[in-house]
Amino acid sequence: MKKLSLSFENMLPISKVLSNPTRINILNLLSEKPHNVNELAEKLELPFSTTASHINKLEEVELIVTELVPGRGTQKVSAINYDRIIMDLFNKEEQSNEQELTLEMNIGDYLDCYAVPNCGLVGTDEYIGHQDDPRSFYETDRKLAQLLYFRDGYVEYRFPNRTPYDWTIKEIIFSAEVCSEAPNYKLDWPSDITAWVNHKEAGTFTSPGDFGGERGIHTPEWWRTSLTQYGQLKQWKIKEDGCYIDNEKVSDLSIDDLKLHDYPYVAFKLGIKEEAVNKGGMNLFGPNFGNYDQGIVMTIKYEKS
Repeated sequence: MKKLSLSFENMLPISKVLSNPTRINILNLLSEKPHNVNELAEKLELPFSTTASHINKLEEVELIVTELVPGRGTQKVSAINYDRIIMDLFNKEEQSNEQELTLEMNIGDYLDCYAVPNCGLVGTDEYIGHQDDPRSFYETDRKLAQLLYFRDGYVEYRFPNRTPYDWTIKEIIFSAEVCSEAPNYKLDWPSDITAWVNHKEAGTFTSPGDFGGERGIHTPEWWRTSLTQYGQLKQWKIKEDGCYIDNEKVSDLSIDDLKLHDYPYVAFKLGIKEEAVNKGGMNLFGPNFGNYDQGIVMTIKYEKS
């Protein structure tokens, strides 16, 4: 879940935008799925120009994002940017020294990748590119991917590093829905899936199989149940004393080893190691596939030094 914390500086402009019932209705519609302006105008029974004006005001305070996507020609499609808004009524001096930052990234927004067939990218309505062709991982519309898979390889993401320089980072957490990758699906198909953070190996877990046969909660109807349907939600947590996967310590990699203040980004990589014992591939799910409504989520906890 992507959260927006309101400070005294941004509380008033966002409150003004949310004071209009039409904009609340727009956010409700976008919480179901992205829409273009024509679709919103039709559902709200408003003129196109009026609807576009409301969209612009929501964009100005970053409550929604609008992108150009291919369709019948190129069209602007708006999507909700936050699932939750937190309003902090205390002055900065009265706030706790502990802070938390959460960011979510689409599974198709990787910076680097390597994919060995069988492999592919799947959007909400269709495949992206061609199945079993690694070149599809470089398609410009890969950011629309809701499922990606490969028999061997990796994907690497880079989150913006927004932690203040004079604060101490105490903990960083990544979560993603993943499973093995078998032809069609196979419940007994182990795969050793590894995470790297800031180019350092964090920890490996063994996925027991590639899960199918029963439709995932968010998996679209057109996707056959004889194919991969859902994964497991796994969490990598790095603290002062090491890295934990689902609260079980798996390595001694500490938060200090990541040197987070030395990079303008935070890198997160998921894939199969060359020396993995169980090379059973990987499926990675977005919010519109599988059982969990999320992509790659990063949470950083830090405190005033």
